[in-house]
Amino acid sequence: MTSTLALLKELIACPSVTPSDGGCHDIIIKRLEQFNFQIEILDHDNVKNIWARLGTKSPLMVFAGHTDVVPTGPLEKWESHPFHPTERNGRLYGRGATDMKSGLAAMIIAAENFISKNPNFSGSIAFLITSDEEGPSIHGTRHVVDLLQKRQEKMDYCVIGEAGCKDLLGDIIRVGRRGSLQGSLRIQGKQGHIAYPEKVINPIHFAGPIIAELSQTTWDQGNKFFPPTTFQISNIHAGTGATNVVPGTLEMLFNFRYSTAVTVNELQERVENIVKKYAPNYTVEWNVSAKPFLTTQGRLLDATEKAIRDVMGISPERSTGGGTSDGRFIAPTGAEVIEIGPISDSAHQINESIALDSLEPLTKIYENILGNVFISSSTTS
Repeated sequence: MTSTLALLKELIACPSVTPSDGGCHDIIIKRLEQFNFQIEILDHDNVKNIWARLGTKSPLMVFAGHTDVVPTGPLEKWESHPFHPTERNGRLYGRGATDMKSGLAAMIIAAENFISKNPNFSGSIAFLITSDEEGPSIHGTRHVVDLLQKRQEKMDYCVIGEAGCKDLLGDIIRVGRRGSLQGSLRIQGKQGHIAYPEKVINPIHFAGPIIAELSQTTWDQGNKFFPPTTFQISNIHAGTGATNVVPGTLEMLFNFRYSTAVTVNELQERVENIVKKYAPNYTVEWNVSAKPFLTTQGRLLDATEKAIRDVMGISPERSTGGGTSDGRFIAPTGAEVIEIGPISDSAHQINESIALDSLEPLTKIYENILGNVFISSSTTS
């Protein structure tokens, strides 16, 4: 059994449903301490956070990730227990096998391998690990980044081990992410008996044309780096439960995954212009849960692309697709941020799994990134 596989099995065996770490952090801390990382426990509220750093010099390369996983879903639908890591047909099964305990295990072993071979490298390596990525993401990476900024501890490069590859390990590098704008629309009507339409105002009737226009609107064309902005409705609620009552209100939750080709203010204004054409009495509440970020060039991106070419023999696609990640909290500090991890095909699914033969190449990619940042750059500078 390889070191990466052994560590991954230890982590999967920890029932770390968000925001619990399930014991993962104790395992990680013990390993990193053996390589002289200075460990800080930065727990906040009910969230566990680790900031582990080796070295005091710049540049500072950070590996970021999370130990928490989404709920398992019905246990009876799993072919093996989600927290009993099981090898079957060339794959390792268990909750977090893809998202993202495999990335964490590979990053840790990669750092150990690199440090063992290059004990006098010039720079610093750190790990930022949280148990609050799959949940609200309030007390995890964002909290740690705020603390680091207050004490002026600057991250230069950050690799996030999120699963994002499509068909082959290394075929996609996330160089950014779209923003996420959430809206809550409340249309006010007048409740009453369904048999007396002259005495009621039905908010559901107002919602029909609003939904039609919002869902058919083209918000932008995207740009060189980002796909077009998308709009989706996630929830609609109206009614008292009775079949003969017109409801007094309708509530609709919706979300934009937006590119840099449009601003939050533009989206908000366009939505409200549509809504007010059809609904005489409404309110909209807004929440920006993530701003878009982008790393288009720099030493880290070059180092990562070279690592993938050397290990996998392919040239990766640069992508800003997918959902949000904790990169949204790190990128505003000025750090170069990229995401590279395993294939994402089974993330969050029943019988989540990862191909066993992808673990060592993933570990080698991370190790080569370190070498390309610290060793290659120093010899060519």
